[in-house]
Amino acid sequence: MSHILDLQDCTLCPRNCHANRAAGQKGYCGQASEIAAARAALHMWEEPCISGQTGSGTVFFSGCNMGCVFCQNHPISKGITGKKISPQRLEEIFLQLQEQKACNINLVTPTHFIPQIRQALQSAKSNGLTIPVVYNTSSYEKAEALRTLEGLIDIYLPDLKYFSPVLSKKYSLAQDYFIHASAAIEEMVRQTGRPVFTAQKLFSHETSTAKEAAASNKNQADDDYLGPLMKKGVIVRHLVLPGCTEDSKKIIRYLYTSYKNDIYISIMSQYTPIPDFLDSQIYPELSRPVSPEEYDIVVDYAVSLGVENGFIQDETAASESFIPTFDCYGI
Repeated sequence: MSHILDLQDCTLCPRNCHANRAAGQKGYCGQASEIAAARAALHMWEEPCISGQTGSGTVFFSGCNMGCVFCQNHPISKGITGKKISPQRLEEIFLQLQEQKACNINLVTPTHFIPQIRQALQSAKSNGLTIPVVYNTSSYEKAEALRTLEGLIDIYLPDLKYFSPVLSKKYSLAQDYFIHASAAIEEMVRQTGRPVFTAQKLFSHETSTAKEAAASNKNQADDDYLGPLMKKGVIVRHLVLPGCTEDSKKIIRYLYTSYKNDIYISIMSQYTPIPDFLDSQIYPELSRPVSPEEYDIVVDYAVSLGVENGFIQDETAASESFIPTFDCYGI
């Protein structure tokens, strides 16, 4: 077993906190070694090729190694909610979600539980788990840790939050975020290769422009979605923040020039300020949603670069109503 999986001296993520999580000490992520999860259910609010018609079998883990000041899932990222479970119970959850006709198993914020998830996945796959597994992450990862998951993960769903080290330090205390996130995404693409779907590409060759193509792939729940499902590949998400369109443009340019059509880019408008969590006195610039004009600037820039493999959201995505109830359902 790779030394990076040793929770007695935790160096799983770039925080390198060296906590003895195996002895009950909590790391930067706020978690010791026992798995904590806050919800396991069919989830309709991913990209259409992930949620499909029946939903993505999503497991929301408690804790997080990022600590973003604007976190929309703060009850679980701060470990406020969550139930302790064993790797054996996690395996059962995977198989139950498959029985419920989930399109895939979707691991949300899994970084700090990689060793335990790895164990549960290996056992589940030997006991009949056949649907794709999605790794849904902030990307503040070590490529070395991701390599221990090779062959277990089919689809990576990483964020690329910041290009600027100034922004990543200010909002996530992670000045080195882009360095690690870009290396992590490179490893993800190496593992999965180019996107593979159950049928034809997501949008028709009859679509005349990249913007129309992206519009046909709006990232919203759609019970009538009949398109193909992703079987393998990488979809990189970028959440546009208010006042940060220049940073967003740098991220889109980096992704497109680095990977062209080997990945999909999901440009997200759903930033929602949470008054009970966000300190608007310290971060007044984040106390409003992204304006339609700001979002259009980023989408139009992607189109101007030639991005075709992508997803966009409509304005209704910026709402607390799209944030799940973290009540330990399914755990």
